[in-house]
Amino acid sequence: MCYTRAMTTLTKTLSKEEIQALKTRCKGQILSEKKPEYAYYQIKTRECTITAYTSGKVVFQGKDLSWLEPEKPIVKSTYPQAGSDEVGTGDYFGPVVVSATIVTEDVVPTLQKLGIQDSKQINDEKIQELAPKIKELCPHTILIVTPFKYNQIHLNHNMVDIKCLLHNQAYINLVHKGYTLPEFKIIDQFVQKKSYYHYLQTSPEVIQDIHFETKAENKYLSVACGSILARNAFLETWDAMESKYQFHFEKGAGKKVDVCAQSFIDQFGFSALEKVAKIHFANTKKLSY
Repeated sequence: MCYTRAMTTLTKTLSKEEIQALKTRCKGQILSEKKPEYAYYQIKTRECTITAYTSGKVVFQGKDLSWLEPEKPIVKSTYPQAGSDEVGTGDYFGPVVVSATIVTEDVVPTLQKLGIQDSKQINDEKIQELAPKIKELCPHTILIVTPFKYNQIHLNHNMVDIKCLLHNQAYINLVHKGYTLPEFKIIDQFVQKKSYYHYLQTSPEVIQDIHFETKAENKYLSVACGSILARNAFLETWDAMESKYQFHFEKGAGKKVDVCAQSFIDQFGFSALEKVAKIHFANTKKLSY
């Protein structure tokens, strides 16, 4: 991958697969879409306009394109370390998944050689390639909360509460598997530390002394590995859901998801929706049934 930069324009050369993966990554953020001549697409998001040409050249135009700079390698070097991350909380359809991993210093070179980074920065095919390798190298736990189970839990717990419970349980499960948790444990911060432990105050078992840091998936190998394992489990559950219903679900929570949800209940009825979707999302209120 190479790119040149001028003013507020950034040009990258990508493969066809990377161009399609880029569009998929932006799904849910697209405000408008066109198809200029000699281009796969031109999409406009809040951050920028992206024009992907059939030549492989992709042009980004916007006021601030710093987020497009290549991710720096994971630099935090405190080992052993345990880290956790979650996926699926922004998707109307599909499960919520949390994974925690332990990374020891001896596997760091191998993980770095594999190019481990936040799952949001790599496409689904790469996720599915990396996940089995991470499982071989790192002690891990994966918690999958199906939409049906999630809807039951959400009757008494809000989304933040659920995430706190799942992260805590992911670390507990590592202990129950017989692993000793490292002194250094990290969560990609979604809530303040004080609030996190407040949510867990009635839990019978709570893992203490966890470090909270924003964008931790780009700084700590353990969190990055957890991110990839969680995303892989999400994709596997998603595929099984599509196979069961012989139905294509849309990711995210945008307008395409509204159309998809309406089509689903037209075919399977509203009662089936709680088995595939998080029904407290605003999308549900837009449906006719």
